[in-house]
Amino acid sequence: MDIPENSLHWAVDKWLAPSPAHPARVVRLCRSPVTGMRFVCIEAWHAGGVIAILFFRHDDGSWNVFPPQVRRPSMSAARLAA
Repeated sequence: MDIPENSLHWAVDKWLAPSPAHPARVVRLCRSPVTGMRFVCIEAWHAGGVIAILFFRHDDGSWNVFPPQVRRPSMSAARLAA
């Protein structure tokens, strides 16, 4: 089965490499009340102990280990030229 490269499943497989012996599990689901940013904490057991990683949802639908850029107010000449 092909897993899209922007899915959470794909990101977890890439970063945590879960297996039947060391499955991954969702520890926490969050959504920021201020920015609406969504993120998930997922952990997996490995030989060295537990590894937990935060995955952040981006506007394009992808999940990454870094948060999306904050939208800042901006002006452009195109909007002012009329």
